[in-house]
Amino acid sequence: MNINKFIIELEKINIYPTNEQLEMLNIYKNLLQEYNQKFNLTAIIDDKDIYLKHFYDSLTLSKAIDLTKELKLLDIGTGAGFPGLVLKIFFPRLNVTLLDSNHKKIDFLNTVINKLNLKNITCILSRAENLDENFKEYFDIITSRAVAHIRILSELALPYLKIDGLFIPMKGNLQNELIESKSTLTKLSSTLIKTLEFKLPDKVSNRTLVIIKKNAKTPNIYPRNYDKIVKKPL
Repeated sequence: MNINKFIIELEKINIYPTNEQLEMLNIYKNLLQEYNQKFNLTAIIDDKDIYLKHFYDSLTLSKAIDLTKELKLLDIGTGAGFPGLVLKIFFPRLNVTLLDSNHKKIDFLNTVINKLNLKNITCILSRAENLDENFKEYFDIITSRAVAHIRILSELALPYLKIDGLFIPMKGNLQNELIESKSTLTKLSSTLIKTLEFKLPDKVSNRTLVIIKKNAKTPNIYPRNYDKIVKKPL
């Protein structure tokens, strides 16, 4: 996907990038490629693939929710900033928290944020289950792109989501994940609202946005230790 195709496809989902935003993405892309030579940030390093599979893909979260409002968003396992950092560039009213347990990736993200002079965006070096207690019931939106099975992600994410907030994992092919996650969502007082399935503009890559609403406060025992979550999912 070249830059012109990128702009055309964004307009189809009602995103109209400014020249400033496009320049920010170009700086971001160049830094990603530069740092990737030293650190393994991503396997996707070609310009066209970055625009399609990182930048455009991240922005498809806007299909599920209005991101133009002042909302607190947590991106779990953000890696090199996808989708959270891209969303901040295009939806500046968001208050974004980028969470990752990889020190080099957090250092990279802070470099990009400083270079782009972005405000109201924070990087936290931590595993999700160890996130500070002050973040319990704090975020309006929590997302995560292709990090883990939904039943695992749900226990990691939902304790930090406000009541009536939305957890929106970004997935490829779901297969049996939703069926296997039904009991987890029930125990965590949450409801599957709907799924949005589509293909990226390459007509090959399948994507699914899973929209989950939190209905009640999460018991303080969650999230459990990660090993327990994996060995004995809810």
